[in-house]
Amino acid sequence: MSYVLSGGIVADTLAGTVTARDVAIDDGGRIGGDGGKGIDCSGCLVVPGFVCAHHHLYSALARGMPFPSDAPENFLEVLQKVWWRLDRALDHETIGLSALLASVEAARCGTTTIVDHHESPSCIDGSLDLVAGGLEGAGLRGVVCYGATDRHGQADGRRGVEENSRFLTERRFPLVRGMAGAHASFTVGKRTLDDLVSCARDHGAPLHIHVAEDSCDQDDALGNYGMRVVERLEVAGALAEGDLIAHGIHLDAPEVDAVRASGSWVAHNPRSNMNNRVGYAPVAALGERVALGTDGIDSDMLTEARACYFKAREASNDASPAFALDRLVAGCSLAGEVFGEESFGRLETGAPADVVVLEYAPPTPLDETNLASHMLFGIEAGRVRDVFVAGRAVVRDRKHQLVDEVEVAAHCREAAPRLWERMEAL
Repeated sequence: MSYVLSGGIVADTLAGTVTARDVAIDDGGRIGGDGGKGIDCSGCLVVPGFVCAHHHLYSALARGMPFPSDAPENFLEVLQKVWWRLDRALDHETIGLSALLASVEAARCGTTTIVDHHESPSCIDGSLDLVAGGLEGAGLRGVVCYGATDRHGQADGRRGVEENSRFLTERRFPLVRGMAGAHASFTVGKRTLDDLVSCARDHGAPLHIHVAEDSCDQDDALGNYGMRVVERLEVAGALAEGDLIAHGIHLDAPEVDAVRASGSWVAHNPRSNMNNRVGYAPVAALGERVALGTDGIDSDMLTEARACYFKAREASNDASPAFALDRLVAGCSLAGEVFGEESFGRLETGAPADVVVLEYAPPTPLDETNLASHMLFGIEAGRVRDVFVAGRAVVRDRKHQLVDEVEVAAHCREAAPRLWERMEAL
């Protein structure tokens, strides 16, 4: 179906020109066209859809789960006592439900594309189809990978590589692309890392890996390979243009330079980093190819952008609201590279029609010079009224159009306690 979004204020990009004009969406899912169903956007701000550059959709059913009686004292214990138990307890049902629930909630927040990093060691084969099915069911774009790891043995590491390769080969989901995923250097041995690099390069796909989220990653690389993490990745051919590293907190200056020179993307996850008390990434030094992710906390990119700004401001008096909005723009550029769409994240003729209508009548003047301030200090996810992905109306008047949210929530309430029981038994 084609649409005309009329009467709104339009931001051509999340850091670009702001004008009062109509936005047409043609029936091919792109910006443009001569007519269509009229949608009144008076009193609204129309913007490109948001991109989450690093997510763990499988964490959606963790909300409210019992906390370990012996509280974790450091990051490695957080993984061991919480997340590595959760991912081992996942089964087909809970993988699919988590992906669907998180994707529906993403749409309601105006997030139209999710780059997901999935792990389910007890249920590897076919798991990426379950994740992609959840994204597709909610009408979103996605980029998925399986985080291969040797922490349960090299055979499971190999199965993780094969799951990435299978998904990249089959390409069954029109709006979902693949990457080759690795958990992190400290859980991936040489053979598995080499196999992942071969998988990525053979398929012409990026590699997606956690890097230096905690100092234990650097300690392992130095102890086992005699080099820091980034050098290890460089030697293995795992740090190339278009690859995606998540976090990058404990990088020294030469590593920062190497990441920038490689052309890799960095996913900055400020709320997760604060929650895990692992430190603050050198985001300003890492350059323009730094995008924002939520690391599984939720799918709310407006809240993540606000956290990004406050952390940057705490670190430097030079940080401005535009710094955080530029990170959202970088997410659009990352997605554009993966989907082969140069105009991704722009509301211009011929661009993919991923569009968000925010119910926001600015109480003060709004133009391109202060759009970032309005976005950070005046707009939250509750302002999201309508969402279009590839021209399809996914959310209208704050209601998801493809999924019965009440029914999904009911299924999740039944499945979550069983998931938590499996965790407790591990």
